[in-house]
Amino acid sequence: MHIIKLNAIDSTNTFLKEMVKEKELKSYTVVLAESQLQGRGQMGSVWSSEPGKNLTFSVFIKLKDFRLMDAVYLNYAVSLAIYEVLMANKVPKLAIKWPNDILAGNSKIGGLLIENSVAQGKIQSAIIGLGLNVNQLHFSNDLKNVASLKRVLGFDLDKEKLLNELLKVIQEQLTKCMPQNFKNIKDSYVSRLYKKEIPSMFKKRDGSVFLGKIAGVSELGELEIELEDGSLQCFGIKEVQFLDRT
Repeated sequence: MHIIKLNAIDSTNTFLKEMVKEKELKSYTVVLAESQLQGRGQMGSVWSSEPGKNLTFSVFIKLKDFRLMDAVYLNYAVSLAIYEVLMANKVPKLAIKWPNDILAGNSKIGGLLIENSVAQGKIQSAIIGLGLNVNQLHFSNDLKNVASLKRVLGFDLDKEKLLNELLKVIQEQLTKCMPQNFKNIKDSYVSRLYKKEIPSMFKKRDGSVFLGKIAGVSELGELEIELEDGSLQCFGIKEVQFLDRT
């Protein structure tokens, strides 16, 4: 595994994408930044990180015969890898908030963004961007329900050790990410979803509010919410959000 360490960069995902254009990269090439100035999340959301305090990195992987329709399983596998490592570090009240945020209690401590390179209906390679709040204590006032591992655990963590643990388990999970394991991967992911089967308030994109409970995820990776009348409704990314009371 080749790790490229940088002091400051706009986005590790963007940096890796530019590298791929310029030369052939080995699978599991990693770009790590101490300061990421324009970190990105799903659908253009921003990931803000205090320089030197957290882990912000991207991993380039090559894939073979991986169907575009199965892209959601990459997200499930990496989310489970992060969850596994944090469980091993005794982070309490862990959950995966659909589709790819990592929570401790009701507070976000990490997230990921996967960008795929596709040809002829197959994913040829992927860039996995991960941001994890490690030793940062203070966050901008406009960031709600955000925490760090130090806030949760009460002590500083060794970022280098944590990075190596994450890279090891991400590689292990992705090695197992193949069709014969998809059901187990999906079941494991769903079982760790934030507020699964707990009645909660949600808001749709049009502003309407409703009561429901998370039942699972669809074959396309959409969030399945059971409504009060017992019916299931599926939502894509940014089509629905929790109305947390915390």
